[in-house]
Amino acid sequence: MTLPEHVRTLVVGAGFAGIGLTSRLLRDDPTADVVIVERGSDVGGTWRDNTYPGCACDVPTSLYSFSFAPSAGWSHTFARQQEIYAYLRKVVHDSGIADRVITDCELLEAGWDDVEATWRVRTSRGLLTADILVAATGALSTPSIPDIPGLDGFEGTIFHSATWNHDHDLSGERVAVVGTGASAVQFVPEIVDTTAHLTVFQRTPAWVVPRLDRSLPKLEKALYREFPFTQKMVRGSVYTLREALGGVLAHATGLLPLFELAAKAHLFAQVRDPALRAKLTPGFTIGCKRMLLSNDWLRTLDRQDVTLVDSRLASIEGNTVVDGYGTAREVDTIIFATGFTPTEPPVSHAIRGTDGRTLAEHWDGSPSAYKGTSVSGFPNLFLMYGPNTNLGHSSIVYMLESQAEYIADAVNLMRQREFESIEVTGKAQAKYNEEIQDALRSTVWNKGGCSSWYHDARGRNSVQWPTFTFEYRSQLARFDADHYITRSRPKRAVTA
Repeated sequence: MTLPEHVRTLVVGAGFAGIGLTSRLLRDDPTADVVIVERGSDVGGTWRDNTYPGCACDVPTSLYSFSFAPSAGWSHTFARQQEIYAYLRKVVHDSGIADRVITDCELLEAGWDDVEATWRVRTSRGLLTADILVAATGALSTPSIPDIPGLDGFEGTIFHSATWNHDHDLSGERVAVVGTGASAVQFVPEIVDTTAHLTVFQRTPAWVVPRLDRSLPKLEKALYREFPFTQKMVRGSVYTLREALGGVLAHATGLLPLFELAAKAHLFAQVRDPALRAKLTPGFTIGCKRMLLSNDWLRTLDRQDVTLVDSRLASIEGNTVVDGYGTAREVDTIIFATGFTPTEPPVSHAIRGTDGRTLAEHWDGSPSAYKGTSVSGFPNLFLMYGPNTNLGHSSIVYMLESQAEYIADAVNLMRQREFESIEVTGKAQAKYNEEIQDALRSTVWNKGGCSSWYHDARGRNSVQWPTFTFEYRSQLARFDADHYITRSRPKRAVTA
């Protein structure tokens, strides 16, 4: 598809968010004027880009999938990357979205033209205007690599887990892994038998619990295909269990020591060395940081050919890495598993509002939005997976579908009432965020005693949703125009 000169709704990003919203808009109106621009060469977002060994979802696939596009073909209860990528491509094909996606097209800049009530957009493939702009780029899309002295002079190979170098052979190499988060616990057990030695740098230990994964037998898949309601029942039961976990994390934190006992039992069963167990035991409440799901991560760290360093990577000298204690080790490859930049997504630097300032400048290191979706000073702009919509217990796809419903309702209302622009009021946004921050105070994410990526540069939790997901869905069930400044399209003069 070629880049149009103008489009009614421009969606930036073709991952779960962009695909979900566009599918929702097309269900209302199959002829809807909507286009997706995607900086990658294909749809799929993070599930296209993250191809590291062992990459899989840590939310049950029955819930980590679109409610409007169930699949009976999953191989496991926790789907692998290749399957999720293929699933998203199929949804794009089946939903009629494929001919509305422009790939290899990166958003470079978007500025609001208040006179014309339109977004003026510059992309890597040219210019266009749009009435409505949707940033669906995701919170975990741009890898973060720490600034380490000597990094540029490293004599070996360096890459991030999110941009895995499959052309590089790790066989017989001494490999340093920096980071012990959700990606590392998946790929480290996969590569350990290939490398000569692994050195894992851990700044803070995480609570690890078993991943209750199983392969789905043919009979179960056939049951889902022949009787779709059975799969809906499974989805509903998984959702209910996850909401119960969310209730503990947000409202009944006194029960969390029971979860810690289970995690400690898992640690004791997999790690024989008491000193290593001590290094791997967190000093904060379980759930404060993201809980990690793995059946073999802890066991891998207990191997003779693996060294756990409970320190940051302090510096690099030639092919030598130096930890925070001053100990030096020679390595051939460094793999960063250091996450992303959720509190300052790159798209926030590219979008300018009514006063000419970018989203990032408005936020000043501490993102906020109304219902995680709208920002005062940015008319006709919607965010997906925006501030305070991340979860510690359930599927982000559920939140994205809630946002898609809200945005679609807004787009339809604008058409019906002939609004040329809508903008959330500063008062509504401020009040909403005061309520969110107040609700977060009693949750484990704020009082669990840890430092996490949930907290931004100001120490404010601008990432987590503080309670049950059904409450979020209820809030976004209908577009609430009374909290927005609306501007009607000028009436055209009628000539005789």
